[in-house]
Amino acid sequence: MMHMTLYWGKNVTLLFDSWTTDSWTSYILSLIACFVIATFYQYLENIRIRLKFFSGEGRGGSTVAEIQTPLLGLNKVSRNKVVESVLFGVNSAIGYLLMLAIMSFNGGVFVAIVFGLTVGYFLFRSQGEEESAIVVDSSCACA
Repeated sequence: MMHMTLYWGKNVTLLFDSWTTDSWTSYILSLIACFVIATFYQYLENIRIRLKFFSGEGRGGSTVAEIQTPLLGLNKVSRNKVVESVLFGVNSAIGYLLMLAIMSFNGGVFVAIVFGLTVGYFLFRSQGEEESAIVVDSSCACA
């Protein structure tokens, strides 16, 4: 039976019928897996944002060459754009799977995923925003 309210307990089915916990050991291992996947989600998001920033798209403004020949820029597909698109797709899939895991309505799963996202943000993303803001501010000052 699927729960429709938040509950606490070791018996939970996550994402697949085969991923069912029936003991405390399997439940704790599932919570650790949820934590690691949520942290990995933030790591991939950090890589994608940094790739976008360092490829020049995150800096704002367009170059003179793009303004002079806008139609030629449409046919050019860069390797960074393909990698960024693949990372976006993988990260979106992981994000939706995390959302579906939370929809199991198990309190432990909810806490493990939110805690994993928080730790991942602290480790991978919180320092990058400050560095990016400094680089953007200094590049705007030069222009």
